[in-house]
Amino acid sequence: MARMNGPLGPRGFLTDEEKANLPKVTGSLIKRILGYLTPYWARFLMVFGTILISSVLGLLPSIITGRIVDQALVGENMKLLIKLLLAALITTFASQGVSLLTTYLNAWISQHIIFDMKNQMYRHLQQMSHAFFTSERQGDIITRMNTDVSGVSSVISGTLSSILSNVTTVATTLIALFGMNWKMAIVGICVIPLLILPTRSAGRTRWKLLSESQAKNDEMNQLINETLSVSGSMLTKLFTREETEYEKFQKVNGEVTKLALKEQLSGRWFFMLMGIFTQIGPLLIYFAGGYLIIRKIDPSLTVGTITAMVALVNRLYRPVESLLNIQVDFTRSLALFTRIFDYFDRKIDIQSPEDAVKPNVDGGKIIFDHVRFGYLPDQELLHDIHFTVEPGEMVAIVGPSGSGKSTIINFIPRLYDVWGGSVSIAGVDVRKYDLTYLRSQIGVVSQDTYLFNGTIRENLLYAKADATEEELIEACRAASIHDFIASQPEGYDTPVGNRGLKLSGGEKQRISIARVILKDPKILILDEATSALDSISESAIQDALETVMKDRTSIVIAHRLSTIMAADKILALKDGVIAESGKHEDLLEKDGVYKQLFDTQFGKMLEALEGVED
Repeated sequence: MARMNGPLGPRGFLTDEEKANLPKVTGSLIKRILGYLTPYWARFLMVFGTILISSVLGLLPSIITGRIVDQALVGENMKLLIKLLLAALITTFASQGVSLLTTYLNAWISQHIIFDMKNQMYRHLQQMSHAFFTSERQGDIITRMNTDVSGVSSVISGTLSSILSNVTTVATTLIALFGMNWKMAIVGICVIPLLILPTRSAGRTRWKLLSESQAKNDEMNQLINETLSVSGSMLTKLFTREETEYEKFQKVNGEVTKLALKEQLSGRWFFMLMGIFTQIGPLLIYFAGGYLIIRKIDPSLTVGTITAMVALVNRLYRPVESLLNIQVDFTRSLALFTRIFDYFDRKIDIQSPEDAVKPNVDGGKIIFDHVRFGYLPDQELLHDIHFTVEPGEMVAIVGPSGSGKSTIINFIPRLYDVWGGSVSIAGVDVRKYDLTYLRSQIGVVSQDTYLFNGTIRENLLYAKADATEEELIEACRAASIHDFIASQPEGYDTPVGNRGLKLSGGEKQRISIARVILKDPKILILDEATSALDSISESAIQDALETVMKDRTSIVIAHRLSTIMAADKILALKDGVIAESGKHEDLLEKDGVYKQLFDTQFGKMLEALEGVED
């Protein structure tokens, strides 16, 4: 939600969502927040010191003004007038200089805390399991990482410093006022309620309008994001919905404009009233002071004192109004930290054990021993999965969509942990492995090929940062993508675009395969690795993959059965169990799951061929 500055700002009010999710204030929460300030306590003390000095210096121009009136002007002392004016000028410069130092220290502290928290957040999120990223919305992750953590800056340099500054300003000003004349001080501060009550009343009205305006802005932004994105604009054109979308945008834009106009006009009326009220305080002081002087009731009271007190009373208005909103600012600050800590407190489900091992996996078996698993606590997806992949063997997994094929291979690099049973490599449960070492031994080519927004070279080097040019070319030749890269004007330095959008699906997938080849893993996993390729490209890739998989333990998932007919073993998955296993010819004879899949893909083609022969 947008926030406004000034006396009408909605910061004085909590939204319904904020009221419903008020953070619970505990000693441990406050201690945890202060823990981020602890490394910078010395500089924070300096901030407090500069705020105090600035508040005191801020009093001097008003006090000096009183002396100018009483001693220099009334006493017609030109020399004293110049001295006092120079003193007022010097104190003004000094006050501004100290304020600048305060701002610098605040910014330094807040930015270093943000630096610490972002590093901590990024490291923590890196270690979260794959399940976290499949269940959390990407927008929420980015918001916590950027917006929420960056918002700490406003808490440190805004809320916290504002509280200190306002308290010291009010305290020093009241001390100065009552030190000059306690009667006039009471007259001066009695006008403050006249400012507070209309401020909060008008603020609620403007806050309501701003909330409605923000909601409409969100609706308009959503419309823009959906219809002017690459996919959205294409869909709009293909279905010729330009005029419809324009009318929707025009309507929402008109509502946003009306609400913005109402919100701005409501502010103008309020500021007019505030202008009147802020003059009442000085007028009361002038009236009361004039009465006391004219009637000679208080001989110690002077015109200079009245002038100084008017200036000091004006210093009270904004700090007092701001302090009235401490509870709201404090609540929002705690809510911000609570959201951040919520992520920090998420358990890292999958990590290396303390006594992690790094056994040699070359030539080791992969054994799934009665594995059970499900994504939801009460819904088991895989039941008693049991099979062995011998060293150098190619095992294919087939089955209908949603049967759990990809889930099975995710256990090998520990993207997920099993509910029951175990997965072992070279006789060691994968949960006992050093996680980095385990994953360094495994190469995965997935159906959803992901490329970073960089060059082809940068994406390839992600697998092996110190790879030579010859190694890059060799890997790309094996993946049948070198000729394409060489034909590009920039060669291996060709940008691939966001998520590789400048390349075709087949080109991206071949680069992904080349990247895994460059990694040279002991275990190779292909999850629909040729799904985005045409028949010619698939044939070329199959030849390359056969070379890569030779003498290498491989597990392949493929909808196209033509890609796995030569597998040493085929596992047919159905309803969360391995329904049958064996070689291609053996499974066809069983007339089971595999035969059904085969007939679905090739049945009509074979019938047509038989008809031609007849």
